[in-house]
Amino acid sequence: MFTGIVTDIGHVLALEQRGDLRARIGTAYDVAGIDIGASIACNGVCLTVIALGTDPQNWFDVEISAETVGATNVGDWAKGSRLNLERALKVGDELGGHIVSGHVDGVAQVIAMHDEGDSTRVTFRAPGDLAKFIAPKGSVALNGTSLTVNEVEGTDFGINFIPHTKTATTWGAVSVGDAINLEIDTMARYVARLREYG
Repeated sequence: MFTGIVTDIGHVLALEQRGDLRARIGTAYDVAGIDIGASIACNGVCLTVIALGTDPQNWFDVEISAETVGATNVGDWAKGSRLNLERALKVGDELGGHIVSGHVDGVAQVIAMHDEGDSTRVTFRAPGDLAKFIAPKGSVALNGTSLTVNEVEGTDFGINFIPHTKTATTWGAVSVGDAINLEIDTMARYVARLREYG
């Protein structure tokens, strides 16, 4: 379980196909405090740590199944790719974002961007089957970041990125055409399910 509050920007040090895809991710986290088997959200994808090290810098390894690669933007990762990282929520941690599972529902696409003062308004296109779960002033997780939806029109929705978010995450480098991991709000999913059977 996560909150969508990014606590580090990691980067891909290496990728290796070994049946599953294995990724080595450089991090500012103190790896001495990370256990093998721990969960870390990498661009919103909950992945399990299988190895740790400190040479030449702090890093952790994860294995990523072909199913996960196909259902997320992991297939776009390359050596040097920057990733939003968040360690799993612990009892007593502040819940500053919203409840995020790290189970990506689909991939959205950036279709437009424009500056509004110091902030940037980004318009995304969601997969058609997920658009019904996205509502104005509701929450979504995009590349692991908890965000508030500003407006919705059909399958398109807008998010306003303040300067802090652009510098504390990878959102400062987003471009039109980018594929973005989308996790819809869990409450929206359950409300829709209840309406089906209500």
